[in-house]
Amino acid sequence: MATGRTTMRSRSGTKLYAVRDKSGKFKDIQSYKKAHAADLRRKSKAEGGASAQEKLVAMEKKVEKAAKKAVKTVRAKLDEARTNKKVVAMERKVGRAAKKAAKTVRASLTDAVAAVKRAAKKVAKQVSTGRPAAKKAAKKAAGKTPAKRAAKKA
Repeated sequence: MATGRTTMRSRSGTKLYAVRDKSGKFKDIQSYKKAHAADLRRKSKAEGGASAQEKLVAMEKKVEKAAKKAVKTVRAKLDEARTNKKVVAMERKVGRAAKKAAKTVRASLTDAVAAVKRAAKKVAKQVSTGRPAAKKAAKKAAGKTPAKRAAKKA
């Protein structure tokens, strides 16, 4: 038990612990129930509370045990499922669908790559055999004179 406490009761009758500072003023007021529980949780050095390393080892053992139990449960459920004909048939169906999907994706990817290559070749061909820019511009201008402009000028 912690020392330096004064016991008193509240208006409702709850037992209280009042801790005073050196000058005698109330520093902290706790209910007896909470203070007593805190005292019980606290371990003295003489009692030798478990060190952090010991706590860690204990926790690791608990986790390991739980993991082993989970693995056993999962294995049992899988074995149970494998004996069910419907589950086996569904597994096969899903496997086939996955293979088919992968095949389709591969094929469409190959087609897409080929289309890009064709487009790149076409562009490269157009760029390499280009006409001079001045001739091209003159030809465009001569061919696209609007009828309205021609009528206004005349």
